[in-house]
Amino acid sequence: MGKYFGTDGFRGEANKTLTSDHAYRIGRFLGWYYSSPLSGCTDKNHKTRIVIGKDTRRSSYMFEYSIVAGLTASGADAYMLHVTTTPSVSFVTHREDFDCGIMISASHNPFYDNGIKLVNSNGEKIDDQTIEIIERYMDGGARALGLDMDELPLATGENVGRIVDHAAGRNRYVGYLISLAAHSYKDFRVGLDCANGASWMIAKAVFEALGAKTYVINAQPDGVNINTNAGSTHIDVLRKFVVEQQLDVGFAFDGDADRCIAVDEKGNEVNGDHILYVLGLAMKQQGALTNNTVVTTIMSNMGLYRALSAAGMDYVQTTVGDRFVYENMVENGHCIGGEQSGHIILKKYATTGDGLLTAIMVMEQIVESKLPLSKLAEAVVMYPQVCRSVRVASKDAVIEHPEVRARLEASNARLGADGRMLLRKSGTEPVIRVMAEAKTEEMCEELVADMLSLIRSLGLSEE
Repeated sequence: MGKYFGTDGFRGEANKTLTSDHAYRIGRFLGWYYSSPLSGCTDKNHKTRIVIGKDTRRSSYMFEYSIVAGLTASGADAYMLHVTTTPSVSFVTHREDFDCGIMISASHNPFYDNGIKLVNSNGEKIDDQTIEIIERYMDGGARALGLDMDELPLATGENVGRIVDHAAGRNRYVGYLISLAAHSYKDFRVGLDCANGASWMIAKAVFEALGAKTYVINAQPDGVNINTNAGSTHIDVLRKFVVEQQLDVGFAFDGDADRCIAVDEKGNEVNGDHILYVLGLAMKQQGALTNNTVVTTIMSNMGLYRALSAAGMDYVQTTVGDRFVYENMVENGHCIGGEQSGHIILKKYATTGDGLLTAIMVMEQIVESKLPLSKLAEAVVMYPQVCRSVRVASKDAVIEHPEVRARLEASNARLGADGRMLLRKSGTEPVIRVMAEAKTEEMCEELVADMLSLIRSLGLSEE
């Protein structure tokens, strides 16, 4: 990770960690970069085109205007998708030959946080080398890029960039999603929890176009209620709603809709691990599961691995982060991967996790199999899992501390084949995640509490 950019873009509290000046400078750099030799561009007349989307949090507008000011000042044309989802930005960037895509969102974080996510011309998360160059410019100006000037040149006259309303791109993405469904959902009552976020209009439009009778909650964004007791990180809200309304299925998205957590007809949570199994098994039965392998992260539940093995499927593990899942899929030719949190990547259709796409593919299996979601997911018997976060000054100092490492080793030895314990650094926050998986929740709670107590007693916590 860089100074500013983590595993999922530049994220932090608006106007504290992430400021409008940061956003302007990112825009200034990107607007210049894609028409410069530094990016490999050899066409002196190339006009940089960058597409931008945002979620519903109040500060997204401020950052959008700052980025656009920087882009156009450097001579780039800025195409505005307005409020839309992260996967739609990836889709439009790739399908319409943009140089780069920008999404303004802090995903599942509270409203006062925000972030800037960048994707390349293929709709994939931007590479570390480009991020390193951006950060050099942000701290050192043009001279840090080897240029004989303090600041990047400003466009003048007719070279100043344009601002283009590009809502049509978002509409094409909606049409693409609808085109992927092979069935009508006219006999289904579907609940949608939009987290008061980016999917608040799109989700209903997609499922109604496919014939479903939709029941929508948390689709009244006001700038400060995104993710507040809503969406994929507060799944109990949708669970209760599905039962009360006697729905066939429910889907909850996060703030930028790149995640999806489902709820079955009984009100049970169907998380990313369950979904990986359901969709992976369907691919296997169709002969479409390349390498017979599902890509997971180290945070996936042991129950998923046992279910995959029992069904004759292989799996691999990556570190946490959908970018690492996608990199493994590309490198090894795998077609499905994801995280327990609901990031599901279906490489045939998308270059990133896409909550709406995931929901459609789950619906396809419900319709084709003529089985309820509870039946499709029942093979994955989840082990109790407890994960707690602790805020720290230095993530590396915790992970590398000899007493912490010794306690982790002792806990895993105690669990043996009946569980595991993990410590991992958050890619987006100054926290350490402490996770335990065991046969009983009591054992998980005991082990996690013990580790958190040790971290605090060593003076490594900021709590």
